[in-house]
Amino acid sequence: MIKHKRIAISTGGGDCQGLNAVIRAVVKTARYRYNWDVVGSLDGLAGLIDTTKMRKLNVSDVRGLLPKGGTILGTTNKGNPLHFPVEVNGKTEFVDLSDKIIKNFKELLLDVLIMVGGDGTQAIAYELYKKGIPVIGIAKTIDNDLMDTDMTFGFSTAVQVAVDAIDRLHTTAESHHRVMIVEVMGRYAGWIALHAGLGGGADIILVPEIPFDMDIIIEKILQRRNLGGRFSIIVVAEGAYPKGGERIVQKKANSEYDHELLGGVGHWLSREIEKRIDVETRVTVLGYVQRGGTPVAFDRILATRFGTYACELIEREAYGRLVVLRGEEIKSVELEKTMGKLKMVNPKGQFVRTCESINICLGRENKLLY
Repeated sequence: MIKHKRIAISTGGGDCQGLNAVIRAVVKTARYRYNWDVVGSLDGLAGLIDTTKMRKLNVSDVRGLLPKGGTILGTTNKGNPLHFPVEVNGKTEFVDLSDKIIKNFKELLLDVLIMVGGDGTQAIAYELYKKGIPVIGIAKTIDNDLMDTDMTFGFSTAVQVAVDAIDRLHTTAESHHRVMIVEVMGRYAGWIALHAGLGGGADIILVPEIPFDMDIIIEKILQRRNLGGRFSIIVVAEGAYPKGGERIVQKKANSEYDHELLGGVGHWLSREIEKRIDVETRVTVLGYVQRGGTPVAFDRILATRFGTYACELIEREAYGRLVVLRGEEIKSVELEKTMGKLKMVNPKGQFVRTCESINICLGRENKLLY
């Protein structure tokens, strides 16, 4: 006889395609396979801070969720419960609400908390685990920058959205003989830019891991023009920056718990190109379009496998672990081992060599060409 359990699930950080699929998988596996109860914490961990924001989840509640983007539970990338902003006498102070979360967790008769999210969410998950809450983490981010997992759900859909946009921009770029710049998400990791640029046939791909040289970019554009290519497609990651320069941000972080808001490198690049050569440039910033809409089949399947495996970990009471993809197998790693690390593009790695082998410019001297 499998012990009856009561599971809470939350989705934190940025939204992405596949979150609803993972919620669906947890609820259906818990009910059909184990006869467990599931409740959802709305807007990240808000439900464990204010218990009126907890919602019971039945199989009927997750019907039809597989192709739906976003998260029915809501999410937030603000309000870290370990450093939570509250108004005191007209001023904002930060308090640690972990004791309140633990108290509510016990009063709700919960047995385990599943936290779906990226590096920030999993850092909070680990802290709560250390304080005594049985936690299971599920890796999620469109940026694909979480350590110890080969892929996160949401990434494949974000890449496909970017590739579709690049395909469409090719025709207008060719018609008007322009340089088209596509700025994509990814924060400090260039995975979306690399995959989308390679899949979309970009001429230049700029990623945060390889500071770019403007002279080499200009040389590439002129080289294409001299060979009869009257347009160029540039894919630039939002965290990319020029050699010897700094990242372009819309808003700087106000504290260690805040995030700087990246963005603007596409327009900066456009101005720099037009200063140097006589060519029209246009910029498309895909932004949150990459996060929304229907998940592709890969993300639906991966999210479902993650959710089911999380329940298997609960059955074994293997807490304090993160559900990940290794090769073709779903596995888990200790949350502690993933803290403070991001999976970055290797500037000397196989993926980069593939791009440079087919003469895609990465903003640096290409030493692979004959």
